[in-house]
Amino acid sequence: MNARSIKRGGCRVFHQFVAMASYKLIYFPTRGNGEIARQVFKYAGQSFIDERIPKEDWPSMKNDTPFGQLPVLEVDGKQLAQSIAIVRYLSKQFGISGQSSWEEAQVDSLSDQFKDYRLEARPFFRVKMGFGEGDADKLHKDVFVPAFKKMYSIFTKYLKESGNGYLVGGSLTWIDLAVAQHSADLLDADGTVLDEFPEMKDHQKRIHDIPNIKQWIAERPVTSR
Repeated sequence: MNARSIKRGGCRVFHQFVAMASYKLIYFPTRGNGEIARQVFKYAGQSFIDERIPKEDWPSMKNDTPFGQLPVLEVDGKQLAQSIAIVRYLSKQFGISGQSSWEEAQVDSLSDQFKDYRLEARPFFRVKMGFGEGDADKLHKDVFVPAFKKMYSIFTKYLKESGNGYLVGGSLTWIDLAVAQHSADLLDADGTVLDEFPEMKDHQKRIHDIPNIKQWIAERPVTSR
């Protein structure tokens, strides 16, 4: 079965196979690094255990995880760590990693660049969220804005090249979910942040209007992040 056959026509047969697995996603009671994996499950219509660990219970569980951190995905009792590895694995299972090896590579390329952006902007986000000390206004101007404009210019370029509302290829991939959620979080903090990037504002709405995603966003636990 090739990647293209997974995406709709062959999806029923493939989904019947992967649905036999038992899935548990273990993370803290926030969106954070567990949210995109949850959205992949919801988009695919795949049941899973969404185990949310209170912070006070974490120390006693830490040594039972592969790398001493969360999220962790359990598949039939086997553990997989690292949020992006989890999302990539699930996306391949459910046919949203790209319709060819080239598209998968493009998705991974954008993902790596997205990670670089978040690392660049991290000093601002840490102060803004109360995890660090500093001048939030100065960090916004000197750190966040340049990194944000660079990243969202790249996203816009990919959107225009695809010409169909998705970042890569002709259908949804997991990078659409990741970017749309980040865009939504930015808009929650500042409703004008995407005014310079109207294509990305449309992208966020398009992705979050997908029925399964829209339902999940409406019913998921309300958290600050």
